Amino acid sequence: MELDKDFVRLIDAASNILNPRELSECSSCGYVSSAIMMESGNIYVGINIDTPCSMGHCAEVSAISSALTHSESRIIKMVTLSHMGRIMPPCGRCREFIYQVDKRNLKTQVLLENGPVELEKLLPELWN
Repeated sequence: MELDKDFVRLIDAASNILNPRELSECSSCGYVSSAIMMESGNIYVGINIDTPCSMGHCAEVSAISSALTHSESRIIKMVTLSHMGRIMPPCGRCREFIYQVDKRNLKTQVLLENGPVELEKLLPELWN
């Protein structure tokens, strides 16, 4: 699969922060990373945090939180990587979250193993 330079940059950014580690006997982080490119061209990254009682969050949420801190919500392209460096889709909760932070994100190009698809293809039934 031939990737455009933006997706190559996003893969590099997400790869650079992959750092799986144990935080405590029952908490870990860095097994999944995500990189998002905003309408401005800025790139934000994030890692997952796994904790008991569902207190952690996905890498996509971490990256989006960073973007929102900088008053940016329109995601143009995104990639998520597993701890093995494999491209993976965002989970259902993250797909809905991406849409909820900015309705225009239905057009976000999400990189999957076989190439990019628009978020709306991965989120056929919107919650309103």
